[in-house]
Amino acid sequence: MFALLATFGEPTGQGWTQIGYLALAFALSSLIGLERELRQRSAGLRTHALVGVASALIMLVSKYGFTDVLSDRVVLDPSRVAAQIVSGIGFIGGGLIFVRRDAVRGLTTAATIWLTAGVGMAAGAGLPILACLVTGAHFLVVYGFTPLVRRLERLSSTVRQSVLRITYRNQPGVLRQVMSRCTSRAYTVAELTTEQVPDHEQALGLVSVTMRISGPGSVPELVAELSEIDGVLGIRVEEQDETD
Repeated sequence: MFALLATFGEPTGQGWTQIGYLALAFALSSLIGLERELRQRSAGLRTHALVGVASALIMLVSKYGFTDVLSDRVVLDPSRVAAQIVSGIGFIGGGLIFVRRDAVRGLTTAATIWLTAGVGMAAGAGLPILACLVTGAHFLVVYGFTPLVRRLERLSSTVRQSVLRITYRNQPGVLRQVMSRCTSRAYTVAELTTEQVPDHEQALGLVSVTMRISGPGSVPELVAELSEIDGVLGIRVEEQDETD
């Protein structure tokens, strides 16, 4: 017990200052994770809180964890351990990004995980002001930039024209849902052709639809939404830009 108390203090990196840094990292990363949790993303409150606290702890270990072996013959670089956080967090971020039928999902969540690690590193390095500022920047981006991007898309003078080639099972209601999803996103269907595709595994076969659509929305988001329709098997996109 006395030995434990003897090691508690600033020189060993186990003082109240370091505990405060860990608490700050926990609080800020939990705030970021709470926003992701409310949006029902794949990485939520628990993941972000753990990433932030772990990054802060590794920073503290990198700064203070080897003080007992330092001497005239032993010189350590405290940045070497901390640098591994940046490369190691890529494994988590890479696991959050996936491609589903030509639509990339999870990029924002992966970037948020990377940012949370940076916030934890800043807190652990003794830079609380920077950690708080970056956390505030995160909320500015996710809440302020989203309506701004939508507004810019509406004010854009460029109308995106795309050709969607959709393959789906020949069952009632699929094409109607596809058309409804397109029109709900303010897309105009300028051309539509259908073709029956024989399939020995399906009694009713498959249908291939070619649609030429135009509108100001995000084509990858539309493709992701259409891919979730029951019966849709694949979507290919050919984009063209046409200025008003």
